[in-house]
Order: sequence, then structure tokens, then C-alpha cells
Amino acid sequence: MHNYSAGDIRVLEGLDAVRLRPGMYIGTTGIKGLHHILWEIVDNSIDEVANGFGDTITVTLYTDGSASVEDNGRGIPVDMHPTLGVSGVEVVFTQLHAGGKFDNENYAHSGGLHGVGASVTNALSEWLTVEVYKNGTTYRMEFESKEVDGAVKGGVPKYHLFDTGIASEKRGSFIRFLPDKRIFESTNFQIETISRRLKELAFLNKGARIILIDERVQMGNSCLKREYCYEGGLNDFVKYLNETKVAAFDEPIFLSGTKDNIDMELSFQYTDAYTENIFSYVNNIPTTEGGTHETGFKSALTKVMNDLARKTGVLKDKDANLLGDDYREGLTAVLSIKMQNVQFEGQTKTKLGNPEARLAIDYLVNQTLSEYLDKDENKYLIDVILKKAVLAAKVREAARKEKEITRAKNSLDNNFNLVGKLSSCTGKKPENNELFIVEGDSAGGTAKQARNRSFQAILPLRGKPLNAEKKRIDQVLANEEIRTLITALGSGIGEDFNVENLNYHKVIILSDADQDGAHIRAILLTFFFRYMKDLINEGHVYIGLPPLYRIARKDTVEYVYDDVALEEAKKRFGKGAGLQRYKGLGEMSAEQLWETTMDPARRTLVQVTIDDAANAEMLVSTLMGDAIDLRRQYIIDNANFNRIDNFKAQEVK
Repeated sequence: MHNYSAGDIRVLEGLDAVRLRPGMYIGTTGIKGLHHILWEIVDNSIDEVANGFGDTITVTLYTDGSASVEDNGRGIPVDMHPTLGVSGVEVVFTQLHAGGKFDNENYAHSGGLHGVGASVTNALSEWLTVEVYKNGTTYRMEFESKEVDGAVKGGVPKYHLFDTGIASEKRGSFIRFLPDKRIFESTNFQIETISRRLKELAFLNKGARIILIDERVQMGNSCLKREYCYEGGLNDFVKYLNETKVAAFDEPIFLSGTKDNIDMELSFQYTDAYTENIFSYVNNIPTTEGGTHETGFKSALTKVMNDLARKTGVLKDKDANLLGDDYREGLTAVLSIKMQNVQFEGQTKTKLGNPEARLAIDYLVNQTLSEYLDKDENKYLIDVILKKAVLAAKVREAARKEKEITRAKNSLDNNFNLVGKLSSCTGKKPENNELFIVEGDSAGGTAKQARNRSFQAILPLRGKPLNAEKKRIDQVLANEEIRTLITALGSGIGEDFNVENLNYHKVIILSDADQDGAHIRAILLTFFFRYMKDLINEGHVYIGLPPLYRIARKDTVEYVYDDVALEEAKKRFGKGAGLQRYKGLGEMSAEQLWETTMDPARRTLVQVTIDDAANAEMLVSTLMGDAIDLRRQYIIDNANFNRIDNFKAQEVK
């Protein structure tokens, strides 16, 4: 037996741990992780801008696959570190947990909390170059990955920082790096992903100028260039989010203030939508799960508006207060706070936990919203908001009655108002169970024959479900297909949603690979996004990918999922091969459906995620709302229903 001794304990030095376990630092080595190492550098530049030390950031993508970030901030320190004996630049790029953000002297607030950003980017790059413009000159340092004692080490200095002697009137830092192909599944930066994030950062930092240059895309005699700068800040952000909706008033309500060293900005506007959309940020980091700052905003808004409702006589003494949900129907709000000592909760670290943030936002809204609405030019807003809230309350009451009817029906049918609809599974553990939502009775019948009934349930859809984007909650609950789906899942809806009660931990949408199938997927995802968002956030929603073709010759059979792969398959099979085009799931035999789409060992599922909440909101509103021109343009630019790579999501078995 091997003798386990102290000599077997491996000590990872410097940046070795990052290369050995990159997922610990960037989450994944897929496309999301690739962009993460860019965000680490961008966030450092944003911290300079957010703290008032700069106003311009330029991100450039090069033809060799590298990327650079330049800002006009103070520049990374170039003097010698008092204990390590090397320059500040070398410390920042070679030492984990090293940075100027652990106290509050250099940065009042920052997105970088752990001091690992720049060094992680360096460790996972083939090479990285730094230039610092300071003191009227240009300093330079380079790093590389190289083989040392049979192992590849990343972020190794080629030389120490030196003064190039090149005079410069600029100030700030320039970092260019090439992601390591040995680490990442793909090193192709996605222009739209980067563009969306930079645009969001420009909204959040009023007046900041953020430039994106892509030298990979030539446009005449120049390359692609986009520039973002919003003097309206959060107000411009709210207007952008509401482009696909009808606003209840022209200009968003804007509140700002500082309390207990927490800087706060809030912009909100009401629209004709039926759901609320609140987007919150802490030090420019999206808090997609909300937290104490959102809680403070919601409770304070409800209190202020109820007080105004009584003051104006909309609510009488005998009337109960309206609920927070009533005041948030159709609300689009962006809340941005900047603070020290941020504490995140939750596994994804996207939920703020600081109790002082709730108190600060509560103070801001209570103190300033009434004053804002009391101004002569703004008094009409009180009437607009209260009328909308009163109508929402009536709808809520109708929805409550509809829920009671649904619960009663569930009880009468032994908690499954699904006789003749749902073919349930025999498994009693929800974490092992799968629900296939299948397009049409014909395909549903095939799926029922194909499934493994011990853990797979089948719910056929009879026609297209209701588009929840255009309907109130009471209308959504009145729809039989939607009600059947809610009953099957068992987790409730809206404010009553509880993921702990979910009957199936994999909810798989299985529709035909055509326009109608894409529409059904969009309708179902819209419903989940609007009324069961945590179903997506918790990773329970998937899309099944049936093949488009079956090609066979003698005893060799291959299933093909897009037209590009078909051409390659035709070359391999040669002349005389039999080709079948599946027009729908119902054309498959049970055996074929099992082995291509339902067998966990052979199928491909796409997991639906929400990485960018603001972009997801815009996409759902564009595709499923009433903005016909915007939808038409989006479809022209993006739609190709026969390509598997149109699903911008994670493929999982």
C-alpha cells in the first residue's frame, strides 16, 4: 500500500492553483469563463472611473484573438512594494489576493473584492502585456506562460517593470492579453456579449465614455467601433429597457442620495406591462437575486404610496392598504448602490446581504419620493400610479379567486387536475424526475411509449399555450393549458412560487424543429420567465433537441441535427444513402425518439439560464410583446431555426 506522508502534500505556489483549478476562480472554462477574465480587467478600469479618477475606457478585440483594456485612471502603482521588493505592477499580476481595495483609502467602493482579478487573467493567458502611463513616461512589463520542470506555468514575468523612456502625456493603464487555448474550450470573444456588458456599465456610470473596437470585423476602410456614453445615466437605462413597452409617463422618476457612506441612485417608470422588472447593482455588479437593497426599495415604495393614497382619499379609513405587488405591476426600476464591505449571500454571490443597505434605501425613498411627487410639475404622477395600483389590486383579487378555483379542482382530482393529460412517472424523488412538455397529442403519444416511466413524465400540449407577456395574471390563470402546467409542476406561481414543492427537477420543453416549435418554446419560456423565474434561476428548465434528419446506409444509421452537419454526413455516407427529414416529433417511432432525444445516455439537452437579466428582459419584451417593428428586425437579424448553435445556452447530457 502507498504510504501517505507529508511529502505527498503538494504546495501550489504563485499562480499554479489558478491553472490547475481554473473553475474555482472563473466558474467555468467555457465561453462564460473566457469573458470572465476580460471582465476582471474591465472591472478594475470601471473602479477607477466610478471613484472619479478617470472617464474613458477602451476595449479592443484583435485579429490574433487577444483583447486589451485601456483607461485614463491613475495607473497601476509602479513604485517598489515595501516588503516584496518588486513593482506594484508585478505584485498585482503575480500575487493572488493582492490589490488596493482591501481598505477604503484608495477606493471608496469597488467591484473587485478579493484581489484576484488581474492575476487570474494573467495566469490563464498565453501572454500578457502591461503599459502604465504615469509621471510623463511609459512603463512596460510582459508576462508569458512557459514550461517549467515539465509543467506549464502561467503569468511568468519575462522581465521586471521598466521605464521605456517613451514620453507620454497620457495617464492610466493598458493591459493586453491572449487567452490560453490550453485552458479554454473556445478563445473567440463574442462581440454582442461584450457590447451588452459595456453598454450596461455606461448606463450605470453616468457620463463615462466606453469604447469598443473589434479589429476582427472590417467595415470598409475601418473596423467595427461602438461607443457608449449616457449623460442621463439610470434614466437612460430605464428608457432603454422600456423601448418595447408603452410608458405611463415620459420621464422616469429619479432619486439619489448618500447615507452611512452608501451612495444610492434609483430610477423607475411605470408601463403597460403586467409584471414588475427591478434590476439592481452593487458597485456595478448585477445582483440578479436581489437582496437587502431591493427589499428596502420595495417596502419603502409601498409605504410612501399607501400614505399618499390615504392623503388623497383614494383609500378611505375603512379600506385596507394596497399590497406591494399592486404598486409594482408594470414597474421598471434600476437601483444602483455603491458601498464598502459588501457581503453577498447565496451560492451564486448575486444577492446582497448587508442590512445597512436596506436601511439606507428605505431612508432615501421615504425622504425623497414624497418630496419629488409633491412638486407641482410632478403631482399628476400620484394619480397615474395610484390608478394603476387600484386596477392591479382588482386583478389580484380576481387572480386570487382563480387560484382558489384551481386549488379546489386539484383537490377534487386527487391533487392532479390532469386526468387524461399528464402521464406521470412512478418515481417518488423529484430530484430524479423529468417532465417532458411535448408539442401535440401525436408526439405526446410517441413520447409516452418511448419514455422510461420510472422517472419520466409526459405532458402533451393541445395547441399553443397563452402568451403570458400580453395577459394579466388572472387571464393567465384562466387558461386551461397554463393551469394544467402549473398543477403538474406543483410549485405554485408568482409570489406563491416555491421551488421546494417542485415535482420534477428537470422540466424539458420538447417541440418540433420548425417555426411553430420555436414559437411554442418562446411562449413557454416567456411564461416561466414572467411567473416562475426561479425555475430558470435554479437551473430546472431545459430544451430537448430532436434531430432534423436520419441518414442510413445498410446497417449504419446517423441522426443529424442541422443542415451543415447533413452535408458532412452525405459525404461520409456517399451515394445511395437513405435520407429522412423529420417534419415533426410525431414522425419518429418510439424507439427513434428514445435514442435521439429522451435517453439520458445519448440525448443532448440545452439548459436555459439567465446570465444577463436586463438583456433577457429586453429579449422577452421584443419577441413576445407588442413592439412589432422591433420584433421583425430582431427576427431578420437573428432567426435561423435549423441551426443548433442558435441556442446560446449550456449543452448538458
